[in-house]
Amino acid sequence: MHNKFKAGKMKKNLIVILGPTACGKTKLAARLAFDFRGEIISVDSRQVYRGMDIGTGKDRQDYHVNGVNIPCHLIDIINPEEEFNLFEFQKKFYEIHRELIAKSIVPFAAGGTGLYLEAVITGYQMPPAFSSEEFRKEMQEKSAEELRTILIELKPNQHNKTDLADKERIIRAIEIELARKKTGASAENSSDIAAAVFGIKTDRQCLRQRITARLKQRLQDGMIEETERLHAEGLTWERLESFGLEYRYLSQYLQDKISYEEMFNKLNTAIHQFAKRQMTWFRRMERKGIVINWIDAGDYDLLKESVNKYLNEKT
Repeated sequence: MHNKFKAGKMKKNLIVILGPTACGKTKLAARLAFDFRGEIISVDSRQVYRGMDIGTGKDRQDYHVNGVNIPCHLIDIINPEEEFNLFEFQKKFYEIHRELIAKSIVPFAAGGTGLYLEAVITGYQMPPAFSSEEFRKEMQEKSAEELRTILIELKPNQHNKTDLADKERIIRAIEIELARKKTGASAENSSDIAAAVFGIKTDRQCLRQRITARLKQRLQDGMIEETERLHAEGLTWERLESFGLEYRYLSQYLQDKISYEEMFNKLNTAIHQFAKRQMTWFRRMERKGIVINWIDAGDYDLLKESVNKYLNEKT
């Protein structure tokens, strides 16, 4: 469940720059942050991991504008062997957003992970992932009667008798109730976001060329060596492949499962398909009521003028 996004008349307190991979959104967001004295909050599900730089596209040079390094948040915040989820991302995003607003710094959200973007713009209401092996082990050691008592304490108006009949279902019901209570009592994942959303569009053929050229450049920059290093540091091939796209095909190549040519062709195709899926998600966001102002990647003046209008509009 999530709240329906409403533009309303609230003054905009977040500028979102989204678009498919390789469209140039990060560089544009950094220029805007420089011009409006803002900071960037990255909205990318993989750039949160330390040491995964080339494969996730942390183009750090893009944050260097006119001799100034633009601060960027939510990059390099956890190790790749750690788990990270949407709930944690949303919580951290809102914390940073509140801090920037309190300092009168304009927050610019930049990224292409559609689910994460939608979650912070619309304010998805979701419980934290409560289930854990330790918790389940502890619950399994209890009798069915003890579990029933715990559930009824959590949910006094328990009407579904089937939940009380099966031990496994009682444990699951307890997990759900604990998650609900934690969410209800927690305010860290709530935020008064009023976002102005800009989509960066490019000619389809141009985008295809940019994706392929960027892949070649990243391979030259050491993306294969980065994957080798991550594996040598303890990440299993299975874990690396779970990060998708670059790391999946590079891992297969490094295990001699596919040739270099196969790796390049499969990865190139996969990135093109990924860009299409991103655009499909953005169109879906529009159908759900999120207004995306699409601006050509080469028209920075129009983008800057539009951002300025939103930041200075009357409430």
